[in-house]
Order: sequence, then C-alpha cells, then structure tokens
Amino acid sequence: MTDINWALIAPLIIIQFILMIIALVDWIRMKNTNGPKWVWLLIILFVSTLGPILYFIFGRKDHS
Repeated sequence: MTDINWALIAPLIIIQFILMIIALVDWIRMKNTNGPKWVWLLIILFVSTLGPILYFIFGRKDHS
C-alpha cells in the first residue's frame, strides 16, 4: 500500500474547503442567481472544487 503525501494533498483540501465556505456565504446573501438557487447549492456542495468556481463565474447575478 502506498503512503499518502499529505504535504501535497492538505493544501488542496484546505483550498477546496475555503472556496466552498466563501461560495456558501455568498449564495446565502444573494437574493437572485442565474437559475434556480437550490441547483447552485447542489453544485457548490457536490461538484468538488469546480462547483464553487462555477458558481462564481456563472451563478452570480449582477447587481446592476
């Protein structure tokens, strides 16, 4: 069995966790999103690191 190199994996897990928390806080504060709000919640929670990134690129509705 191979040993896991935590020095490489731990920063990625931390970055993923921080992205998810920031996206969830933003999702809670937004009244409207591009598309159903519940779908963006599922994407943020279950699409790993790409979910929060996709939310910030496509899910947020402009305030203007």
